[in-house]
Amino acid sequence: MEPAVLGGKLASSLVAPLVKKLFVTGGPGAGLVDRPVRLTQLVSFRGEQRHLGEAEVRKLAGRLVGASLDSPGEPPFPPDEADAVTAALTSRLLALGELDMDDVQAVRLGHQELAKQLRVRAPSATGGLSADACHLLDSVTEWACLHILEFFTRRSTFVARTLVTQTRGQAELIAKVDELITRTPRPDARDTAFERRYLPYVAERHNHLTIYGIDLRDSPDRWPLEVVYLTLEATTGEERAALPGEYAEPERTVRLPAEDALLTHDRVLLRGDAGSGKTTLVQWLAVTAARDGDRVPYVLPLRTLIRTGAVPSPAAFLSAVGCPLTPPDGWAERVLTAGRGLLLVDGLDEIPAAERHRTRDWLLALVRAFPGNRWLLTSRPTAVRPDWLATEGFRELALTPMGQADVTTFVRRWHTAAQAPEYEAKLLDALRTKRDLARLATNPLLCGLICALHRERRGYLPTGRKELYDAALTMLLARRDRERGMGAVDDGVELGEEAQLELLQRLAYALVLSGRTEMDVATAEGIVERSLPSVASAAGQGDAATVLRALVLRSGLLRQPAEGVLHFVHRTFQDYLGARYAVEEGHLDVIAGRADDTQWEDVIRMAVAHARPGERAVLLRRLLAEDTTRLTLLALACLEHATALDPAVRTEVEARAAALIPPRSKEDAKALAAAGPLVLELLPGPEGLTDAEAHGVTVAASLLAEREPGGALAVLRRFREHAALDVRRQLVGTWDRFEAREYATEVLDHLDRTELTLTCGTEAQRRTVAGMRSWSRLEFRGDHRLGDSTAAVTEPDVVEVLRLLHNSAPVDLGALWTFRALRRLVLIDCPSARGFEQLAGLPLRELVTARVGDVTGLRELNSLRLLSLTQSLPGTRVARVLPASAPLEYLFLGRGTTEHGGLRGLSHWSTLKVLSLALTAPLEAEDWTEIGRLPELTGLYLSASLFPHRLGPMPVLPGVIELRLAAFEGDEDVSALRGRLPGVRRLVVETAPGARFDTTPFAALFPGADVVLNER
Repeated sequence: MEPAVLGGKLASSLVAPLVKKLFVTGGPGAGLVDRPVRLTQLVSFRGEQRHLGEAEVRKLAGRLVGASLDSPGEPPFPPDEADAVTAALTSRLLALGELDMDDVQAVRLGHQELAKQLRVRAPSATGGLSADACHLLDSVTEWACLHILEFFTRRSTFVARTLVTQTRGQAELIAKVDELITRTPRPDARDTAFERRYLPYVAERHNHLTIYGIDLRDSPDRWPLEVVYLTLEATTGEERAALPGEYAEPERTVRLPAEDALLTHDRVLLRGDAGSGKTTLVQWLAVTAARDGDRVPYVLPLRTLIRTGAVPSPAAFLSAVGCPLTPPDGWAERVLTAGRGLLLVDGLDEIPAAERHRTRDWLLALVRAFPGNRWLLTSRPTAVRPDWLATEGFRELALTPMGQADVTTFVRRWHTAAQAPEYEAKLLDALRTKRDLARLATNPLLCGLICALHRERRGYLPTGRKELYDAALTMLLARRDRERGMGAVDDGVELGEEAQLELLQRLAYALVLSGRTEMDVATAEGIVERSLPSVASAAGQGDAATVLRALVLRSGLLRQPAEGVLHFVHRTFQDYLGARYAVEEGHLDVIAGRADDTQWEDVIRMAVAHARPGERAVLLRRLLAEDTTRLTLLALACLEHATALDPAVRTEVEARAAALIPPRSKEDAKALAAAGPLVLELLPGPEGLTDAEAHGVTVAASLLAEREPGGALAVLRRFREHAALDVRRQLVGTWDRFEAREYATEVLDHLDRTELTLTCGTEAQRRTVAGMRSWSRLEFRGDHRLGDSTAAVTEPDVVEVLRLLHNSAPVDLGALWTFRALRRLVLIDCPSARGFEQLAGLPLRELVTARVGDVTGLRELNSLRLLSLTQSLPGTRVARVLPASAPLEYLFLGRGTTEHGGLRGLSHWSTLKVLSLALTAPLEAEDWTEIGRLPELTGLYLSASLFPHRLGPMPVLPGVIELRLAAFEGDEDVSALRGRLPGVRRLVVETAPGARFDTTPFAALFPGADVVLNER
């Protein structure tokens, strides 16, 4: 029985008096004595104040047990055990005098735990009792303890004693906290004051980017970091554990922004090629941390740290890197002990190989001594082996080359920082159209060099690309390391610029000859070994393997993408250096003999750059002698590299190329585009071109978009302000060859939209339309919900012409109710289109349909002036399908429309001026009668499908003044027209695709008419 249940059987009036008799009454006050007030001093049957003996306690217990038996209901235990239960309860109550605790402790203990203590003190009390009796005994004991604790809390001394106890406990806790604070390092006022000076200093010192190796007149060597910093991408290989029931996945490449490298891992080893942005990233992380204040950054360039010999301890970090601020004693260790540090260790590759293992030991000792901090170590890819720090928990990442979007962003920011916006667009065009230049601009260092050279020359890159490559090579091979104060860093090898060039160009030529871009390290070592005797400055600095290793590490031009493999960081450098060696060795015949191979285009151009004037003339004449469009254009492209050349050769090249560029027709443009992406560099802008030539240029560029989208876009954007309709139609019609949003931004949003229709065939294009300026003429192609298309049109009341093509999805035309200005609607191959009657409220004047769904709703469209139908119509009369009240002026009836009822009822539309027929069913006399009753008919268009057998008994129609014959091959018998249309003054003959013929036979039928031939 639970105490609460027992409380219902035992009146509190019995238990409360029992408790009061068990304890003596204390006087007022807090009971502040030397010893705690023990229960032994409170019970009334112990000590000097004894009022109650064991017999009295037994008597009280007996009364409580008797009351439980006398209560209504079933007895809680057999009555014959009353004496035993009384004895047991007496024993437990008497055990109160044995407990060594005070009243405050007892209250804190709780009534159940107090009852447990009494049971432990009187273990033999339950001997021989039944289970029911034991249960009652335990319940009564808990109930009594509950009242005992209630009695304690009501005593006058309890509350005061509790407050005293709490006060003492709080004092003890405060003392312990003070001791803990004393033992725990934390910045004191001096540390805080120092960090308020140090963090702004770091932010200011590293907030400028220095480009070493560039000393151009108009280009500063320091740039605001926050202006030119570019978020680059880092990659790492990562394995995912197999889920239950799945196979383990192969290692996958994970990509993330480089500055986020430390967000998920506290320890990172970042690898990157020369100039890829490693040091810039270090500066960015330092500046960001200093401004945010969440971490204390230490920028530790290793080449600086090792100059003094031993690598520094934390206390010497700042002095080792030349920081003029002096921190409080022990500050650095307190920061690192608290896990607040961001340690950016830059340039592992920039220290001698012998120092790298010592540096590793230093770094790992710091990591182990100060856990919880964040660590970033940077290096070139080949400086140390893979997984060099993996066992110590360092995650390895690699910076990736810049993509086209990155290059564009960099160029724009560079020109903003240089306050030279006038050069930006021209350089971006050059980077898009000149492929070798674009291949060079793959990291911030080389992008910065290109920007600086371009600006110094007032918006022009060097006349010959050779100067640009020479500047880049000088920067990478010599000046950059020298100006940063670096000497020999790998096995004591220090190669000069000329020695490096000599070895590199031999490696490059071997790759060019083999037609490959990679070679085995063993093959490269063999080439270096054979070259060393003739390169005196390198011969005495070690064996071939040692020299090659130094070349890979420091030149910035070679890298190892995998174990045992080498390649040049850019194909451009391979071709440039290979051509340099070929010219030096007199291998012009070898070069000219490979001209048919497009892979040799850049090699040939660079060979012209390196060659002497006479050698250039020989090489260019060899190209012209082949008499092909591509090689003629290649010769033209070489002229920019030929500073000095025989004038006769230059004139011949230019004259031959002038017949090709600019293209003067669509056919010329197609032939020109077949020469390949080289063409894009040579295509002119719109200045000085006729409309036909401008159209030809845009056609050629469009055809090359799939192979070189960046270069093609750069050409097309030059024509975005052109007024000619054919040019504008070409620009709007080539959208699907480019990334939707970029092309819309660069070209489409700048076009004069008069008479232009924008076609959307992909989901990306539909999304892009929503962000563009409004178009009045739109076309949506392909399967999609009509609601998705209409939702992409942010201003539907601007749209006047809408075309829906090749959509097999359900098309509910009621979705067009918001297009309140719609005057022309075209529906072709939309077999599920329904609801034409829902268009009745629109100002629709023209409707063109072919192979659509239910057309019964057409009868409601009484505003139509033009109607074109190509499909089987329901019923036996045209009049039952067409809108009876519409003032139709133009009607086209195509295949299947007259299969069942011919043209019966057509004369109802007396307003018809033009009737166009492309029927498969022959025309009968009744049909011609209907046509003859059209009083306003002046134009008759007839398809070749009606000749010669389906024309039928055609009457004389004197009111027709224009006749159009469509899809003619040229061999059709049109003699049936003789004398039937005496009023014709204009005859238009449209050919079938590809058909070509003389119009004389047609003109003979209509001697007084103007004859026009439209070839398709």
